[in-house]
Amino acid sequence: MSHSSPRSFTGLTTATSVASPTTPLRAPDGSPNVVVIVIDDMGFAQLGCYGSDIATPNIDRLAANGLRYRQFHVTALCSPTRAALLTGRNHHRVGMGLLPEIAMSFPGYDGHLPQSASTLARTLRDGGYSTFAVGKWHLAPRGELSASGPFTQWPLGVGFERYYGFLTGDTNQYSPQLVCDNHFVDPPEAHDPQYHLTDDLADRAIRMILDQQQATPGKPFFCYFATGAMHAPHQVAPEWIEPYRGRFDKGWERWREELFARQVATGIVPEGTTLTERPSWVQPWDEVAPEERALYARMMEVYAGFLTHTDAQIGRVLDFLETVGALDNTIVMLISDNGTSAEGGPTGSINEHRFPYGIEEDLDENLAAIDQLGGDRLYNHYAWGWAWAGNTPFRLWKRYAWLGGTRTPLIVQWPHGIAARGEVRDQFCHVIDLAPTVLDCVGLAAPVVVDGVAQIAFDGASLRAGFDAGDVAGRRVQYFEMLGSRSVYLDGWKATTDHVGQQVAAERTLVEGSRDFASDQWLLFDLTNDFSEAHDLAAQHPEKVRELEARWWLEAGANNVLPLDDGFMTRFAAIIPSAYEAPRRGVYRPNAGPVITDSMPMMIGGFTLRAFTEPVAPGVEGIIAAQGNWTNGWAVYVLDGRLVYVVNTYGTAHRIASDAMVPGGATTFTVHYEPMPHADGVVVLRVDDVEVGRGALSTNLPFNWQVGGHGLSVGRDWGLPVHDEYRSPFAFTGVVDRVEIEAGTGAVVAPRPPILDALHSE
Repeated sequence: MSHSSPRSFTGLTTATSVASPTTPLRAPDGSPNVVVIVIDDMGFAQLGCYGSDIATPNIDRLAANGLRYRQFHVTALCSPTRAALLTGRNHHRVGMGLLPEIAMSFPGYDGHLPQSASTLARTLRDGGYSTFAVGKWHLAPRGELSASGPFTQWPLGVGFERYYGFLTGDTNQYSPQLVCDNHFVDPPEAHDPQYHLTDDLADRAIRMILDQQQATPGKPFFCYFATGAMHAPHQVAPEWIEPYRGRFDKGWERWREELFARQVATGIVPEGTTLTERPSWVQPWDEVAPEERALYARMMEVYAGFLTHTDAQIGRVLDFLETVGALDNTIVMLISDNGTSAEGGPTGSINEHRFPYGIEEDLDENLAAIDQLGGDRLYNHYAWGWAWAGNTPFRLWKRYAWLGGTRTPLIVQWPHGIAARGEVRDQFCHVIDLAPTVLDCVGLAAPVVVDGVAQIAFDGASLRAGFDAGDVAGRRVQYFEMLGSRSVYLDGWKATTDHVGQQVAAERTLVEGSRDFASDQWLLFDLTNDFSEAHDLAAQHPEKVRELEARWWLEAGANNVLPLDDGFMTRFAAIIPSAYEAPRRGVYRPNAGPVITDSMPMMIGGFTLRAFTEPVAPGVEGIIAAQGNWTNGWAVYVLDGRLVYVVNTYGTAHRIASDAMVPGGATTFTVHYEPMPHADGVVVLRVDDVEVGRGALSTNLPFNWQVGGHGLSVGRDWGLPVHDEYRSPFAFTGVVDRVEIEAGTGAVVAPRPPILDALHSE
């Protein structure tokens, strides 16, 4: 006999009413936790378990207790990979064909995750999971990154319940611009020798999980843990660098050969694989001058220490999970978002802010700074010979559809769900496969409708069937496109174009290949027998080339890949304008969070800054207004009785101070900058409308002051200083009422060009 539930009825009192049965949302008992770790700009060969001699014991332990994949692929750039990971769809299909700072009015490039592609976080949350995101986000479009939002593309807008990290493509590891949930938070104390962002992120991830587990024991969680490492700036304390002193003196060619030998010996690279040759654009180590070798080797020592430090913080999170008894039933996935970064160029850089503006590195200056590499004074990036070696045995790097850009580590551990330990999996797979894999493992179906919006199907497929079986077939087909570089995989064959993008000057000059889509050549590789994409078979199989090229165009049409573009400036005409463009005149007051550049008047074409204070006392000092830091920034302050304006462009300080002392009782401080055609710009300082100083500014101002630094602050300096003659926060000893900034007549106001900024964010 069946029993029907009593019908609900609302009477006058509870005693005369019948309540309807209600079942609270709860994940099935025993549901596994999920931790996805995304490392930035790390190559296929840079982990110990993938052949490196860089110490990564915690990640290696993860691999020893789980699986390593040797044919796992990503999109070749950070934001597109993250979008594909979280949605299970191809990156162009969810509007992230490039970077969100360059959101264009084309479906594949609008920089917005569509409501029709609900994220893994949202599905897990709706299935009874707690959801946390910690670290780098870089999925919110330009114009939606300020304290005003909108927040629909921030982590809490797409399914995460808690967030702590940074929204942009990179940040200073010692003084990051941080966000908690939907609001900016004060940065760590400047010059704190104990602070490092990766430590902080590990602390926050542990605290979020601990709070959640103590409040709801047994409730499963999803933690998305995305480090700022290993993206530039390569910054870490000296004690992490010193163990590597002298390790890389042998040079990138010899190091690469040793890597390759270990890769083959450990099985992460198949026997019989060809080690691709050194390309012409990577200088032979024995032709590098001795003083340059010392510099380049030190750059790699810093990178290695940075990676070992990152591994240690990942280890802290894993150790915590083990301590609380959660690790055995936690699915842990670890990837890199793209291959190694070559944005340091052939010689590396002590300040990566320079390369988008075409500023050449000065060898003497870089050599003089060798002992500061890894510290808070620099924003350093290694020479691209190390990027080439870090992708052993492949060609090229990030931003290219060659394997050096798209093939990265994938490690999966789940003790309760995977019996295999320390094995290598060979199926061809892609980042779009991770979300379907997680849902398959936790027993949740992909939603059909979310918030009334029909969902587009996954492009990825679950990898679970291959967890305990090494002979499971992989993907049959996968297209790749990034900044005009194109390739396609089909049933073991891969066709790759020789296209060279226009983003990095050294690549345009040195890297061989086509600069015109009409003249691109498709090279053909049999990946079943040619793991490293080393042997071009296009001449032997022209019909296969035509087949794969046609398949690429088919995939491109289905995934919103067109229009093709291999640069940044050419995209400007299609940029989506912000709903609220930066004003020509802005008013800013103390006791507020940092104001990002996109919310401020454009200063590059000239500006007038006026600060209004209560009458100051004799001897007043401190910051009136500041933005950025000593790697790129500006500040207005009073020091030793004089009004000072400092511009620090890419690590070079330009200081203009008043001739006259600031008198007691002053209430108005003005800095006026007027760029001059074919001459140095003029800076005029005024106190109470009386000129007190004048100077020349021999550099153009950048479009963006705060990449890796902080937004505008009033009455104090938020983070690291702009000039080393003061120590942050150097609070103003008077009272600042407000600061007004008005763009000059030569300023570009709308739309704000985001192109140069975006180069930093890859």
